[in-house]
Amino acid sequence: MTARILDGKAIAQVVRQEVRGRVSELAARGITPGLAVVLVGDDPASHVYVKGKHKAAAEVGVTTFDHKLPAETSQADLLDLVGRLARDASVHGILVQLPLPKHIDATLVLDSIPPEKDVDGFHPENIGLLAQGRPRFVAATPKGCMRLLAESGIDLAGADAVIVGRSNIVGKPMALLLTNANATTTVCHSKTRDLAGTVARADVVVAAMGRARFIRGEWIREGAVVIDVGINRTDEGKLVGDVDYPVALERAAAITPVPGGVGPMTIACLLENVAAAATPRR
Repeated sequence: MTARILDGKAIAQVVRQEVRGRVSELAARGITPGLAVVLVGDDPASHVYVKGKHKAAAEVGVTTFDHKLPAETSQADLLDLVGRLARDASVHGILVQLPLPKHIDATLVLDSIPPEKDVDGFHPENIGLLAQGRPRFVAATPKGCMRLLAESGIDLAGADAVIVGRSNIVGKPMALLLTNANATTTVCHSKTRDLAGTVARADVVVAAMGRARFIRGEWIREGAVVIDVGINRTDEGKLVGDVDYPVALERAAAITPVPGGVGPMTIACLLENVAAAATPRR
């Protein structure tokens, strides 16, 4: 078989259209959603990501406030900026682009963002709400994966779901979302024994290791659904995922491409969070 390609670009367009409508409704009430983006240093990938976020925000009517800081910025100065953004009523969401320079404690910085402006969904309070099944903001990449699965008509109830990767950004919140959707969820990592065997039994595989083609195509069970979160640049300059795509394509029932799969969904769902943050609570 040849897998059905799950088109993240097309589904992200649907999400962005929904956000555009919500932003229009807020504008009628005199509210313009505002997203502050803080970028520290000169990481090339981060600059590309931030540029994409600004472009997408402009398309849906979200105002962005750009804060580009030099790599030598002190932790105290960064915390001071986050504090000022927290008090700014025109800023509804605060996004501190990762990674941060090594001399800055990323956990301390992310924890300093007020939970109600944490549109990245990384604050412990928001993770706790997600764990209880009553989320406020969900990290954009896992949220995008779930929307992509839903829009593609993939039923998760009772499915055997395997996540490869346990990061706070993707793996852990993804596990909570899949479990809340009634999947039976396994999280794998670098210490997992028989990773190939664990992946091979899965109905749904979420690859989020950040290692090019780490998941071999022959590990994928025939008829499985593969969500490839990874985006890696090879020595030849080609963008590839965490899954050996050509082989997996011939075994899976459905698969996300890289690029054009999860990436567009991440930005669309981030903007959805910003619109939600700007919506007055009843």
